[in-house]
Amino acid sequence: MKQRRAPIEVFSLSFLDVISCAFGAVVMLILLARNGEEGEFNDVSQVSDVLVALSRAERNLEDLQGALSEQQSKLTAAITETASNETQAERLEAQVARAQNDLLALTDKASGLEQTKRQRERAAISQNEASERDDEVGGIPVDADYVIFIVDTSGSMKAMWNKVLNTMNEVLNNHPQVLGFQIMSDNGEFLVNTTSGRWRNDTTGTRRAMLSALRTWNGSSNSSPVEGIEAALRLYGPRTPSLALYVLGDDYSGGSYDATLASINALNTNRAGGKIARIHAIGFSRSNGRLTDDVLKFSTLMREVTRQNKGSFIAQ
Repeated sequence: MKQRRAPIEVFSLSFLDVISCAFGAVVMLILLARNGEEGEFNDVSQVSDVLVALSRAERNLEDLQGALSEQQSKLTAAITETASNETQAERLEAQVARAQNDLLALTDKASGLEQTKRQRERAAISQNEASERDDEVGGIPVDADYVIFIVDTSGSMKAMWNKVLNTMNEVLNNHPQVLGFQIMSDNGEFLVNTTSGRWRNDTTGTRRAMLSALRTWNGSSNSSPVEGIEAALRLYGPRTPSLALYVLGDDYSGGSYDATLASINALNTNRAGGKIARIHAIGFSRSNGRLTDDVLKFSTLMREVTRQNKGSFIAQ
């Protein structure tokens, strides 16, 4: 007996699944195809424009970076310039302070010179005009009959030598007539060695000859007037009445002021306790009146020496 086959169902569940999947795939392809046709970057010209815009943006970025670097360089330069200006301002303030001090010193000096000028005019102490001298001219007593010049012959003084010679000539003119005078270096050497211990007669010819010899004098010097003062006092002090020493210098290279003063005072004091000689000092400076270290040392010493020995100190 033949068995009967089951009827074939064409549209079974599996068939429908396959058909549904295939249909879905076709729909998806259609949708994707439509998006590709209408996409934003499908056109080649649009892609080119985007590339050009991107290149332009890169150039703009480079330009901005260059401008930023330039501004940073300017900022650095401005900061450096500001620091430099502050340094210059501090330097200018210091210069102004020094100038003010110099002005005060020059003002004081001018006042002193004006007073000296008035006193000299009143005294009429020119050698050719006055038959007798005033007891005091320009603050310096000129009552001595014998005068010794003790002159610093160092290099710094040589740089002002004409001024030194003119000052010595003025001092001599302040004494219209003295009985004798001498010129020694700050080391105690004589301008003319053959006259050591003696006096030069005060005549017009002698004055002219001594000043002429002084112009080319190269006496030894240690930039300290002490040796010259002590040599003059030892040699002339005990046997010379009415003696005056004029110390011309610009520096003091010695040691203790107190020891130096004690030594000079001991030599310049007689048995009765009085002073043997008046000691005057004239200080010179190449710094237009400023108190440099060398000038300050000389002034400190000689102001006290002159004060304790009945003399006067003048700054040129």
